[in-house]
This record gives sequence, C-alpha cells and structure tokens, in this order.
Amino acid sequence: MSDTETVTHHRVCHLCEAMCGLVIQTEGARVVDIRGDRADPLSRGHICPKAVALQDIHEDPDRLRQPLKRVRSAPGVYHHEEIEWGEAFDLAADALAATIRDHGVDAVGAYFGNPAVHNYGMLTHQRNLFRHIRTRNRFSATSVDQLPHHLVSLWCFGHMLLQPIPDVDRTHYFLMLGANPLASNGSLWTVPDVRRRLKDLQARGGKLVVIDPRRTETAEMASEHHFIKPGTDATFLLAMIHVLFRDELVDLGAMASYTDGLDEVGAAVRDLTPQWAEARTGIAAADIERIAHEMAAAEAGICYGRMGVSTQAYGALCQWAIQVINVVTGNLDKPGGSLFTAPAMDQVANTGPGGFARFTSRKRGLPEFNYELPAAAMADEIRTPGEGQIKLMVTGAGNPVLSTPNGQALDAALEEVTFMISLDPALNETTRHADLIFPPTSPLEHDHYDIAFHNLAIRNTARYNPAVFDKPEGAFHDWEIFSELGERLAERLNLAPMPRMAPDRLVDSALRAGPYGDQTEWQLSIEKLKAHPSGVDMGPLEPSCPERLQTPEKRIHLAIDAVFEDIDRLVNEQLEQTETYRLIGRRHVRDNNSWMHNHHRLMKGKPRCQLLMNTADAQREGWQAGMLIKIQSRIGSIEAELACTDDVMEGVVSLPHGYGHGQPGTRAQTASQHAGVSCNDITDEQFIDQLSGNAALNGLAVKLSIGAMA
Repeated sequence: MSDTETVTHHRVCHLCEAMCGLVIQTEGARVVDIRGDRADPLSRGHICPKAVALQDIHEDPDRLRQPLKRVRSAPGVYHHEEIEWGEAFDLAADALAATIRDHGVDAVGAYFGNPAVHNYGMLTHQRNLFRHIRTRNRFSATSVDQLPHHLVSLWCFGHMLLQPIPDVDRTHYFLMLGANPLASNGSLWTVPDVRRRLKDLQARGGKLVVIDPRRTETAEMASEHHFIKPGTDATFLLAMIHVLFRDELVDLGAMASYTDGLDEVGAAVRDLTPQWAEARTGIAAADIERIAHEMAAAEAGICYGRMGVSTQAYGALCQWAIQVINVVTGNLDKPGGSLFTAPAMDQVANTGPGGFARFTSRKRGLPEFNYELPAAAMADEIRTPGEGQIKLMVTGAGNPVLSTPNGQALDAALEEVTFMISLDPALNETTRHADLIFPPTSPLEHDHYDIAFHNLAIRNTARYNPAVFDKPEGAFHDWEIFSELGERLAERLNLAPMPRMAPDRLVDSALRAGPYGDQTEWQLSIEKLKAHPSGVDMGPLEPSCPERLQTPEKRIHLAIDAVFEDIDRLVNEQLEQTETYRLIGRRHVRDNNSWMHNHHRLMKGKPRCQLLMNTADAQREGWQAGMLIKIQSRIGSIEAELACTDDVMEGVVSLPHGYGHGQPGTRAQTASQHAGVSCNDITDEQFIDQLSGNAALNGLAVKLSIGAMA
C-alpha cells in the first residue's frame, strides 16, 4: 500500500460515553479526514469536536512511545529517561515482588482513571496482574464520579451495573438535575446527538425541566429551568416524593407486584413538605408541587441526575430519591421512562453484583465499594504508618493529582512511596512521580469494543472495529503490558500466571454466549461485527422486569435503612448562615477531565478555566471581569480570572475540572500553555457523601477575595 493511497476505516470514538461512529480516511501513516458515520444506528452521523482530535492524540509529539525510568539528577531533582521494555518489565516485577514479600499485598496501592473504561484492553486484562495482588488499597475515578449510582443500583436492583437508562426518544416529560448532556454527550447514559433528541422531545409536545445552580447549555434549551442552591437537590427530590404520596399520585403500574418498601418510603417523607424544601433549595413550594404533579401525569416521564447531584454531600440519597420517583410514578421499566439495557456483552451477567462496607480504610474508616476504597482516602493510606500502609503505587490511565480532592496532599504523598509504576501515555502531574512509566499504543493502533458503554446505551447495539494503524514494531498494547507484568510477577512469586488471550477473543466468547449469540437468530460474533463495521442494531430498550432484576427474589427494594438514616442526617443538618460562596464544577464539550488538554484543536478559542460568578454578586463585591480572585477553602487557596454572568445563581461560583497543568517534570506543551488552576487544590478530602464515601466536589463552601496577583 502506497503512502498516497486513501484507505477508509470505520471506528467508534472512545473519548466520551456517546460511542459516536466515525469514518476515518488515512494515507499511509497519516489521518487525512475524520467524519461521522451516518450508517451507525446509534449516533446516526453525529460527532462532537473531540472526535476530530483523535488525529491529534495519535500524532501528539508529547505522547510517550517508550518506557521511561525516573532518574535522580541531584538531591530532590529528577528527570525521566527512556529505557528498553524488557528492563522496565523486570524492574517493575522486582519492585512488586519485593514489596509483597516484605510488606504484604496491601502495601501495593492502585488507582485507575476514567480513560481505563474507554479502552477494553484495560478492562479485560487488569486481572492478569492484579489476581496476584488482591490488595485492599484499590482506588478509582468511580468514587469521584458515579459511586452513588452503583450503590443505589446494588441496594434497589441487586447489581451495581444494573443502571436504568433514560429513554429520551420516547419520553414526554424529562426532569433533569445536575446534568449537562449537551456538554458531556450523556453521562452514565450513552446518548449521541442528545441535542436533536431533546429537540425532538419538545417538538412532540414534551417538556424538559432542568434543575441546576447554573444555566448550562442544556438548561438554555430547556422548557423550564430552576436555579437550586448547591447541595440541596436531595431536599427538592424528597419534597417531590412527599407530594406524590400526600396527593395520592403514587401509581407503580406494572411494578406494583414486585416492589417492596413503599409504606416505609411514605413514612420517611411524611413531614418533608415543599415549604420545608423551599427554604433550603430556593425553589418555590408551588413549583415543587407542580413539577411533582406534571411528572405523575405525564404519559411517560424520566427523572435523571448526574454529576451535580452525585458529587455532593448527599449524592447517594439523591440517586435513591431519583429511582424512587421513577418507580412510584410508574416510569421505571416503561418505554419513555427509564429502562434496563440488554447488551450483547452483558456486564450484569458476566460480573459479580458488587458489595459495600465489607472493610474500611485504616485511618478514617471509609467504606469500600466493590473492593475499592474512596479516592478521598488515598493520601491517608499512603501516609498513615502501620500494617497496610501503601509502599508501592500503581496508576493506570489516571491523573488523580488533578482529579481527586485535595490534589496537593496527594501530590506530596506520592513522593513518599517507595516505588511507583504508571501505565499511561502521558508524563503528567501524577505520572511525573512514577519510577517507571509504561506507555501503551495509541487508540488508533488497537482494536475496539465498548464493553462498558453498550451497557448504558439508549438502544441495544453492538460494534467492533479493528485498529486503524498497525501496532508499531516493539510497542505493547495495554493488555499486553498487564499480561507481561503479571507473568513476570508470577514467576518471582512462584505462582501460576493467567493464560494470555487477546481481548477480542474474550469478547467473541461473551458475544457468542450472550443474548444475541450462537443460540439466537442474531448469531453475533466478532466476525459478524467485522462484516458490519458501522454496527448492528438490536432495537430499542424494552421492559425486562422482573426477570432483569438481580435481587435474589427478583424484587425492587426501596426501603434501605442506611438511606433512612441519611434522611435524618439531612433533616437535622443545621443550615449555615455564613458569608461564604458555594463552589460548583462545570464541563465543556471539548473537555473530558484532565486528559484532553494537550490537543490544540480542543484548546482553541476563549479561555475556559475562569471563575464564573453572578453579575450582581460581583457588583456587590466591587469586582470586575478579568480580575484575579482568590478562592479559599479549609485546605488551601487558588487564584482564577473572574468572568461575570447571569448564568450562575447568586451565591454560587463555578470552576471547570481537570486543569492545573504545567507542573515541573511534566511533558505537555499545549496543556502547559493553557495551564489554568486545579479546583481540586481546594476541594476537601474531608467533605464527602457520608452514605457512600463518594467525594463531594460540588457545594463546597469557599471564601473569595481579591487575588494577590491582581
């Protein structure tokens, strides 16, 4: 094949949850065109700006191609040098084996970031290494993101991955809290081209109601938007449930015969009136009552909440209340409501249900979930002496120094571990501490199947695509890195290694054994998906309960003792009367946490790392746009440029997540030019959702003043 011959490839964009189909044209080793795949049954030709940046990611001159070893050049001064793969594997296996022999498996800590779920080799082959390291010190982005969803699904439906999916294409009423899918393309909800889907909802006479402290891009197009005081969403939701019971609007429909706990829920909200909620939330009691009545009267309705309600002090309570509303209005497991998926590779059928609080962190007693501790405990578990102290840290596809609460404390703690290993293509704010960095192939150099996001999609589809480019000579895929490390560690510990099987073979086996496999008319397999490179559509989501429920008796459980205790905590909480502001985050369609900022196509345009503040608040303070404002919390302070707007409610300020680049020892030229500040240098690791252990990044009390550099 010549370097001038144009070749067309089909591919799924892996840069967010939307799974947009792409058509990529290449000439030799160059990408010459990326556009939406109109034949994809899920995305229908839609893409966002991130998809075009796949070329930038592949061609990024800062992307690592060879393992790096950290070398001390002077006391306290380090740099990284390239080494050969074999030497790197041996050094890592030696360090792991020595740590386990000397201190036990719990002396190994591990953190995996959000991109790990977007790469199926990382999902399928972590176990090739960690089956030898069954440490209690595992952490992930789950507990700074979506833990409340999984915990509520475990409690109510019997499995942490059994997530109800909003059926936006058939709904008539959509109540959305703390979510901005026009920027995120959906979150725990794979929904490409969501703008058009929401417009279609309104065109058929439906209504979109958004509850959010900021008038987001999604709120701008909503039928109705209400500001709400950050961290009070649970109060709003509980008052809605109160109205549904008080006004005899509870109607479970088909779910009535397999739902338990209704009386207990009614008793728990008996005194939580809209008037009580109005004083806390800032939303009028009459509006709360009306929204509850509209939700109950809708032909089909959805209540959905995401990051804004998950990452707050009552995140799990919010997610429980959302599911209660869907159940008691008869909208769970109903077309146009929220439905469970029936994916070709079913994570619910292929994984354990999960568990909660089987052990706790050593210092603060925070509960595990699915054998992971909350990320807010990570620095403590590195620094607290004694049995189980982390001596060696492993990170994969993550940058927790920028992404987890009190990133400065974690930044300092990582310098205290004896050894650190990172599987990552970037020398970033976290991996700069690593003694060894193993860079995997680029996304376009390996094949792809979305294991996770087909389980969250608004239609049941399946799509597999081979690599666009051949793997470079001497390079390793991420699954091969895990396998190689696992084999070398097993040899040193005299253990049996796991068989090495490529991820496409594992997926093929799961597809053939799945609901559309060898025993069905679909006959799904990797080979069939190769023959249909734009994907196969198995149709819309359909009612599947009670069979789909994973509780032992196939029933929905609404009466959760821990939840009722959290309601008491909320009711008895003293309302703070202070002069502080409340900090919330925000997302941009060109962002995805900290890993999208080194690509020039995504960083073009106006600066995004600014502090948004209500215009009236700024006027009262005597401040003007462009000034540097100091933002201070219990743990520290940062300074950011002020931008004034009416799109945030009074008393609220907003900073985006994932910035704070340009640290010494990193290698990211474009990101450093747009460094910004890390909001997680002021988010507080002590400020968590007490029910789940999830980080509370939204609703943090902060004090503002004119910055020292202003």
